[in-house]
Amino acid sequence: MFEIDKQRFGKFVAELRKEKGVTQKELAKELFISDKAISKWETGVSIPDTALLVPLANLLGVSVTELLMCEKMEQGDTLETDKVEKIVKTVITYSEENPKRAYQEKSHQKWIALYILSFLAGSVGTFFNGITKRPCLEILGITLLLYAIFGGYFCCFVKIKLPRFYDENSVNFVHDGAFRMNMVGVKFNNRNWKYIVRTTRISMCLSMISLPIINFFMGSIMPKGWNSSGAAILLATFFCSIFLPMYIVGKKYE
Repeated sequence: MFEIDKQRFGKFVAELRKEKGVTQKELAKELFISDKAISKWETGVSIPDTALLVPLANLLGVSVTELLMCEKMEQGDTLETDKVEKIVKTVITYSEENPKRAYQEKSHQKWIALYILSFLAGSVGTFFNGITKRPCLEILGITLLLYAIFGGYFCCFVKIKLPRFYDENSVNFVHDGAFRMNMVGVKFNNRNWKYIVRTTRISMCLSMISLPIINFFMGSIMPKGWNSSGAAILLATFFCSIFLPMYIVGKKYE
């Protein structure tokens, strides 16, 4: 097995960073992590999570292979097949886990059913708002779509656990493919992640059901006032219902 020398890795990262003329704080800002994490890498205390290897290599101007080997390769140099295979196996082993997604776990699959039912209820409610000519129909449709996207991720595709990197460092972002979330003031880790996921699921499902109902009644009670202010209120409700519960729960169980 190809071994990553933490001390050598840290020294290599420090040298590349200084060559680029950036500070630990500046590099950390580009990676959405704390400068303490950079310090730990450079002193050999820890190694970055595999999700950060590609962006780190890009920022330091080397390939991921060079980063893992802790040395620059001459132009035109190639690695032997056996060595490439060892490096790949090391990365796979180093990642240590491939957290399952919600749809892969039976205990989480009930949320998929709840998500589908909530989306259908919200769609019916939005349609009823349309045929009764209630105001803010366009914004209502957009917010329902946004809820469907966020709810779909958290109910169906979210990773049940975060990599160990999040427990070892102060990280206020989550990157998962196309999904990006950066929340200043909240440190994501496996102590609060399950509560964040559960709370967000509840918020998304309830919001998809309740927003069309709210729009219908507000459009009936005060059509003129709701027509002028309803769109802003619906959008504000959307952002508050997503980020406020995340922040509160994330800080509570941090």
